[in-house]
Amino acid sequence: MSKILHGGRIPSVRRDVAEFTSSIRDDVKLSKAVIDINKAHVIMLMEQKIIKRLDGAKLLEALTKNADIRLDPSAEDVHMAVEEVVIKEVGLETGGNLHIAKSRNDQVATAIRMELRGKLLTLMLSLIQTQESLLEMAEKHVKTVILGYTHLQPAQPVTFAHYLLSQFDALERDLQRLREAYARVNLCPMGAAALATTSFPINRERVAALLGFSGIAENSIDAVGSRDFILETTAVLTIIAVNLSRFAEDLIVWSSPDFGVIELPDGFASTSSIMPQKKNPEVLEVIRARATHVLGDFVSSAAGLKSLPSTYNLDFQEITPKLWEAIEVNSNCLGMFSKLIPNLKVSPDVSDKALASFAAATELANMLVRKYNVPFRSAHRIVGSLVKLLIESKLTFLDATSGLLQKVAQEAVGIKLAVNEKDLVESLDPLKIVETYKVRGGPASTEVKRALAARKKNMVLMRSDVSKLKQKLDKAENVLESTVKSYCEADSPEDASFKKSSL
Repeated sequence: MSKILHGGRIPSVRRDVAEFTSSIRDDVKLSKAVIDINKAHVIMLMEQKIIKRLDGAKLLEALTKNADIRLDPSAEDVHMAVEEVVIKEVGLETGGNLHIAKSRNDQVATAIRMELRGKLLTLMLSLIQTQESLLEMAEKHVKTVILGYTHLQPAQPVTFAHYLLSQFDALERDLQRLREAYARVNLCPMGAAALATTSFPINRERVAALLGFSGIAENSIDAVGSRDFILETTAVLTIIAVNLSRFAEDLIVWSSPDFGVIELPDGFASTSSIMPQKKNPEVLEVIRARATHVLGDFVSSAAGLKSLPSTYNLDFQEITPKLWEAIEVNSNCLGMFSKLIPNLKVSPDVSDKALASFAAATELANMLVRKYNVPFRSAHRIVGSLVKLLIESKLTFLDATSGLLQKVAQEAVGIKLAVNEKDLVESLDPLKIVETYKVRGGPASTEVKRALAARKKNMVLMRSDVSKLKQKLDKAENVLESTVKSYCEADSPEDASFKKSSL
């Protein structure tokens, strides 16, 4: 317990208990936000004539002087540490009024939101940077055919660009979720005090504006007692981690010689201590593993909140570090992907593999429907029977002939089928197959190019939106500092006439 709280309801506190309950190690991230909150609060107290302007100026000078406060490891938390420094600087008679009309409860909720919104903007930019890497790589591989897999079995040919766009779109939804969460994070709890506001005539909106919030968290019980903004953010972070983990898993599998779809850059792999031929995808494996940390942070946070009573509980301070950890893990993983993606090497030709794996089977069936009026279900059975026969004979689609197809069709469904050899050959060509998939969202080069252009445009808009949000925070910070400066530099703070700065 802080020294300035000694001598009241609790005369003293055991040192081991104080160290056990202290959050000071995790509060370092919040120190600047706490200083700014106190500055905004003092300005509001002055303007509302709750404290004298001269006293307010002294408090602002002390807060400015100690803006880079070093937190005592023995302190209870950053909030009391700041107050102790201010009282030591200006004396108890003036410094003792710093805490008028506020509580640690509304202050810590506000500080977390302030720190979080900045980290969210940074994370959004990291997502956009990874998206840029995906688009740049995709532009190089619009016609690079790869095999798509379902159930880890060869399915249909697509392009590597088409695959990369699928990862882009997953990150785009992650961005949208973060942006939506940001709007709920950016609400100010200050003025809620402990849980019931205060009898002093404070101006909550003024403090919120000075701190760059878009509004206030209105209900005082909800303002101090809710941490669903943390839970929501951690849920979004978990989805991001899951998406990144699945992307990593694809690249891990595809980089194995058995698949041979891609080759990882040497700088993002390692070799075995005993087997000299090995090229292990360790960076991707670590990304996949660390996704579990984020999931664990979400589950732990949800479990910690689910049984808490309303308003403030100290359990909250155990949840906040998990939020920071989840953000850090995602940020680091995105950074790795941004560097790795541009250096991926893709197998240039999958024609033989496609024929051997019968990935053209779907299009062969489609061709029978389209050109020979075979019902799709019958075509499905014919091609399935053909594939079975070829596999049993240890052959591939290279060995398929019009005569063999006619024989299989007669045996499988009783249809007399005379297929032109040219139609058969064209329906088995992976690149030609891909180019027929012109449906919106498909892998045909014309559609992929359209999708690339559209996503580039959306990405620019999203980056602009994030930039504007950052500018609003920067503007609010500048207004806060200029307002502090104007009060501190006034010749006669008691008599001077101050105009509220507008945001």
